[in-house]
Amino acid sequence: MKLIGSYTSPYVRKISVVLLEKGIAFEFVNDTPWEEATQVPDYNPLGKVPTLVTDDGSIWFDSPVIVGYLELLDIAPALVPRELKLALWERQVEALADGILDAAVLLVRERQRPAQQQSEAFLLRQRQKIARGLDWLEQQINDQNIESEPPRLGAIALGCAIGYLNFRRIAPGWCAERPLLVRLAGKLFERESFARTEPPMP
Repeated sequence: MKLIGSYTSPYVRKISVVLLEKGIAFEFVNDTPWEEATQVPDYNPLGKVPTLVTDDGSIWFDSPVIVGYLELLDIAPALVPRELKLALWERQVEALADGILDAAVLLVRERQRPAQQQSEAFLLRQRQKIARGLDWLEQQINDQNIESEPPRLGAIALGCAIGYLNFRRIAPGWCAERPLLVRLAGKLFERESFARTEPPMP
């Protein structure tokens, strides 16, 4: 099995963590879609990572779809519950964490533009999305709807989102009033799957 992506992509990290948690052997192919020589579009017409190439040559892309495929392999531990409503809830937590990532990535790209071309309204909108998303996660942890032992898909996606905020130094004060989120993220970062997938410092 081959995982195509970049070391700094949090969406790729999510799939790497899932593969490691399940003990699935895979080859990591480091390919940044933004580089001229990238081969990512050869696998994914959208030119995005992660992309998973299976041993039989099947190609799967977009991280929620890849997770869905890996769950179909029925390799323990199961990261999505079998009961349909609980599975939908787990997917919703994943979607919320991925939404935080989407806003964070947009912030990073906007800040790379010349200062005079940046939109303060756009930056504020993305920061508000992140803040509301983190508040929602804090409440769900408080209500015992998200746990880190053992981590399910929602917690893994959450950990990758927090890791990216820290990595890119976005919303540096996010932890000030969210102690439960801090504690849960800390437990996740202690796991081998997260330690092995920590992105290299820029």
